[in-house]
Amino acid sequence: MTLNETLTREDVEEAFRRATNSVVEAAERWAARAEFGLTDEELAEALRYELGIAGGTGGRGALCVAYQGAGLKIWAGKSGWALTPPILEGQRTIAFAREYCGIPNPSDEQMKLL
Repeated sequence: MTLNETLTREDVEEAFRRATNSVVEAAERWAARAEFGLTDEELAEALRYELGIAGGTGGRGALCVAYQGAGLKIWAGKSGWALTPPILEGQRTIAFAREYCGIPNPSDEQMKLL
C-alpha cells in the first residue's frame, strides 16, 4: 500500500487548494477564471503561475503538500511526499482544477448550448 492510497477526496482537495492558493489574491483570480472560463491551454498556464517553480508545506501531524509548475505536479501525504508519485500531474491536474473550481471551457461545444 502506498501513502497515496490512504488519501481521501478531502485530502486531495486540501492539497490542491494549498498548492494553488499560496500566491497573494489567488482566490480572486480563481473566481474570475470560473466566471469567464479558460481553454485547457489557458488553464495550464494559470496553474503554472499559481504553482510557481516549486513549493511545499507540512508539519508533524499535518498533510504534507509539495508542488511544482513544471508538469503541473502536486504531491501529498500524511507522512511526507518525497517517495510517492504525484497525486495530480499534467492533464489530471487540469481536469481536477476545472471540476473543483467550476471553470468552464469556452471551446467546449456543450457550453455554447447553455
